[in-house]
Amino acid sequence: MTEMQPARACLAIVLAAGEGTRMKSRQPKVLHQVAGRSLLGHVLSSVAEAGADSVAVVIASERPEVGEAALKLLPTARIATQHERLGTAHATLAAREAIAADHDDILIAFADTPLVRPETFAALRGALAGGAAVAVLGFEARDPTGYGRLVEHDGQLEAIVEHKDATPAQRKIKLCNAGLMALAGEHALSILEAIGDDNAQREFYLTDAVAIARARGLGAVVLKAPESEVQGVNDRAQLAAAEAEFQRRKRHAVMLDGATLIAPETTFFSYDTRIGQDVVIEPNVVFGPGVSVADGAVIHAFSHLEGATIGANANVGPFARLRPGAALAERAKVGNFVELKAAEIGPGAKVNHLTYIGDATVGAGANIGAGTITCNYDGFAKAKTTIGANAFIGSNSSLVAPVTIGEGAYVGSGSVITTDVAPDALALGRGRQVDKQGWAKTFREAAAARKAAKKAAE
Repeated sequence: MTEMQPARACLAIVLAAGEGTRMKSRQPKVLHQVAGRSLLGHVLSSVAEAGADSVAVVIASERPEVGEAALKLLPTARIATQHERLGTAHATLAAREAIAADHDDILIAFADTPLVRPETFAALRGALAGGAAVAVLGFEARDPTGYGRLVEHDGQLEAIVEHKDATPAQRKIKLCNAGLMALAGEHALSILEAIGDDNAQREFYLTDAVAIARARGLGAVVLKAPESEVQGVNDRAQLAAAEAEFQRRKRHAVMLDGATLIAPETTFFSYDTRIGQDVVIEPNVVFGPGVSVADGAVIHAFSHLEGATIGANANVGPFARLRPGAALAERAKVGNFVELKAAEIGPGAKVNHLTYIGDATVGAGANIGAGTITCNYDGFAKAKTTIGANAFIGSNSSLVAPVTIGEGAYVGSGSVITTDVAPDALALGRGRQVDKQGWAKTFREAAAARKAAKKAAE
């Protein structure tokens, strides 16, 4: 039995200082969202899953909100500031103190490239563990125009050649630079400090790390990723393309995991949506952040769920809106044009149509009639409604919180309930019905006479 190899220490440097003027937004580019999570958040999550035990986020001096967002997402992150935009190597060296610490692997990622999988970052680290000093992520471009070409020889990466500097033969290469790379910790700072600005832009580029490493006799390799995985976001159109790619991946994964999507292209997931086996999702369903759906549940068409938990074999929609805190137990049913917020619906309970249940608990087997609302807000504070097991709430009732409806109690249709109802009691909270015999006939005759008199006067 071989002794377990010690874990490799890894620093991830996430470059988030790039400008986002093409986004035409007051918000920093890397804080725009794909699937309910910022671009920066996607990258931080991926490098963490790839084993980075230390993360440095490089921000622009005029964008402190990016650093604040990074710390909310990852409180242990170090924030480094690039005061001048002098190229990617210059930005990386803003994290010099972190680089100088004792790390085996240095990952360099871009906060505007949100779709790179943890497995891809892990593969870059694997190349370093295999002896490479530099590992570069590349992709086969459908149209390589404008991209730096990765020039290989005998399994080693010899250089990254910019399109404008490439020879005709090099321009035929379709293996292009994705920008991301990994550096062996023992060589990283020395290589980065050796990068110069002897180019037309007078900037310091990470791509020069390859030539420097090779000149020192160090190994440099390329790992390939699909073009769709390494797409960056610089404008709203590219943001939409990244969203589309995320949704394509997620839909595919959900179906392979045993759920049925009737019209996959119309279902939209969040980054953290969890879907169980034998779930059926009908067309035009949107999942916001924080939703989990247990085995066998059905989500009918045109429903919107956010921050909700759906139990096994529960039924939602169509046209249902589940807001944060909504929780359906097994076999619960929420029907069309129902809105739930911070509401627990017990096993087998039914909230079938045209109803608002907020800040409430509905017991097992209870039935909530159409048009029922919990009046949970008095303009200043929220209050809770508790509905016991097997209670029956008649249609068009208003339950004014705080109020408790006991187990097995009935609430008559059209009632306004302002005090607690005992178990198995009948509550009626409406005006007594009065029938006036012949009133309608007298009313019609009088109205007709007035109308005829008015016409005659004309």
